[in-house]
Parts: sequence; C-alpha cells; structure tokens
Amino acid sequence: MLKVYRSLDEIPADFGPSVVTIGNFDGVHCGHRKILKLAKRLAQQNGWRTATLTFDPHPLQVVAPERAPQLMTTIEQRREVLESAGVDGMVVLPFTSEFSKQSPEEFVEQVLVRGLHCSCVVVGENFRFGHRHAGDIDTLEKLGRRYGFVTEAVGPLRMGGQTVSSSRIRAAVAAGRTDVARRLLGRPFELAGEVVSGRGIGSKSTAPTLNLNPQADLWPANGVYVSETRELSGSRRWRSVTNVGVRPTFGESDRVVETHLLDPLGGSSPTAIGVGFLRRLRVERPFESSAALREQIYRDVAESERYFRLRDKIQAHRV
Repeated sequence: MLKVYRSLDEIPADFGPSVVTIGNFDGVHCGHRKILKLAKRLAQQNGWRTATLTFDPHPLQVVAPERAPQLMTTIEQRREVLESAGVDGMVVLPFTSEFSKQSPEEFVEQVLVRGLHCSCVVVGENFRFGHRHAGDIDTLEKLGRRYGFVTEAVGPLRMGGQTVSSSRIRAAVAAGRTDVARRLLGRPFELAGEVVSGRGIGSKSTAPTLNLNPQADLWPANGVYVSETRELSGSRRWRSVTNVGVRPTFGESDRVVETHLLDPLGGSSPTAIGVGFLRRLRVERPFESSAALREQIYRDVAESERYFRLRDKIQAHRV
C-alpha cells in the first residue's frame, strides 16, 4: 500500500535505497506512466523502493500565479493512480517561496540524498529544477556522480503525432473532447467530490440523479456525457449520463455536475463519488419546455445505453 509523506521529516530513516521520480504528475497520464514503469523496473531489479516526489501547491501558483494551470487531479486522485502503478511512497512537499530559492545542489543534497536516500532518479528529459530552473539533466547527472546516485532521462511519449502532456489533456477536457483525454490519460478523466443537495438525490428511485461538488479546478466543457460513476468509499459502480452546465432551460447560471445513474443504486445514497467522462453526446442548450427537455434526456439515455452495449461487445470480443 502506498504511503504518503507530507514532509521530509516523516520519511523513515530506513526508507532507502530508492528510485525517485519527480514532477507535478497532474493527471498521471500515459507519459508519466512511461517514467513510472522504468522506475518500477529498476527498483525490482535492484531491490529498491519507488518514491514519487511532487509538490503542493503547484510551483507556478507560487512563482508565477498568472501562469498557473487549472489542475486536473487532486492530490488524493494522484495518490490512487500512483498506487495502482505500484509506487511505494508519495512525497508531497509544500512548495513555498523559500523552497523555490533552493539551488540545484541544495535540492539534491537535502531532498534527494538526505531525505529520500535515493540511488536512482528517473525523470523526463526536459526536467528542470532549482532556483529559476537553473538545473537540467546534465546538472542532475553531475550531482549524481558526486552524491552517489544514477540519473535516467526518459524521452516523451507521442500519441496521435503529438507529445502526451498535461497541457494537451487539459485543452482536450476544456473543449469537451473527453474521448481524446481518455486515450492520453489511459483512463477516463474524472471529477470527484462530495454528493450535495440541489435538485435532490432521488433516493427512492432505482436510477437517481446525484449532484457532485467537484474538488478539481478543471471541468469538461458544458454538455451531456456518457459517463461511469463510482463510490469513493466503497466498491459500487454505475453506468451513467452526466450533465455539466448551467441548466439553461430553467434559467440558472451556476455550473453544476449532475449524473443520472443508469443502474439501480443498490443501497443507500453515496456521500462521495467520482464521475469518469467517456464521450460527449451533445452540447448543452435550452429547451422550450421541461417536457421537451425530458424527451431529450430519454434520447441521451438511449444513446448512452447503445454506447455501453457496443463497448461491452468489443471487450468481450477481445477476451
């Protein structure tokens, strides 16, 4: 089970030797997984542990807030994906103005060597670190020779003729192209958070609507999506149709995330859910009446059912 450390002081003295990966890992996408896969292989070959070093808040929120991205994933979502990738430890260091002023050598000595007892560092080939990004791969290799660890630089992963990156995925999500985001992430883009009251949870219905209060900064473009909903504190999962938007038919202005379950609830209403977005069915638009909206919802449900039937058929054929 992956252990999360919120400071270097929490890391036990016998944690190392370790293979360390470093980055923001927002999304933990297929490119990140290429780095993690190499780190895991090296750890298994040498009997080392794997540790992922990341930061909270995002460094740009401290050094250049105007350029800080809308994050796709919370720390908890990243933890879940890193654990599934076989990482042993996740180190989440507070990124402060003082921390940003560390020289490359100070970062290596204090964090990688003394804190994480690293024997190997695996990073992307464009990795930069230290005050004003003064350190690069060459710097890391030189310091590694001095302090006794090796450096492995991993080239970018390309899909669809372009490099897989968090910024590319963010752009796809913001445009409603959650099918593209799913391919680049290796899993559906997900919003997670508490279930809140609003139009209400249809607790007496066999297929209720759950209203989500997402924790992440980035939402998909307004529209109706084929989705999968999961209970965060349990194992229940449901096929679903999810609306992201302002409910223009009813003259509202606040954006909401409402997911309509296609399967029976199977128990009490969940308190927290994750909604994975598979494909956008249509953009959000106003209807002349609630009856017209209801007819469209029936069509959305039917199209979603067709999507899941086709997906199940394809998966069964692959098996």
